Amino acid sequence: MLVILFGFLGATGGADIGYALGHHGGRPFVEKFGARFRIRPEQLARAELFFARHGDKAVLLSRFVLGLRTWGSMLAGMARMPFWRFQLFSAIGGLAWATVIGIAGYLLGSNLGLLETIIRAIGVAGLVVIALIVAVLVLAQARAAPRR
Repeated sequence: MLVILFGFLGATGGADIGYALGHHGGRPFVEKFGARFRIRPEQLARAELFFARHGDKAVLLSRFVLGLRTWGSMLAGMARMPFWRFQLFSAIGGLAWATVIGIAGYLLGSNLGLLETIIRAIGVAGLVVIALIVAVLVLAQARAAPRR
């Protein structure tokens, strides 16, 4: 339980820092550091438009995507998303992320040796193929579901 609590506090605290950097530093700040990671200005422009339309969902889901966890918060600040709204969705996403990671760590922790053996056997490419198959199946199921 403490792992989830501290994960949540760390996730939301870090996100708040990222938001503040994006909000106060603005686009010049994000462009300066984005250039170091090969993020071009036109990509930032697309990200700004995306945040204008889907900011809530983007903040929520960015907690689960490596790299977006940091940049998503900065982009939300840069896009001038209201802080209280950012905070709400960041907290929900941070809690969900900390819970998933905490439970996964608890459940998989005792099987770490087995997981390492499986990963070595199938390799990174095998994991990517498995993830793609799962993603295709999930998308196919979502599209086949009747719409209301």
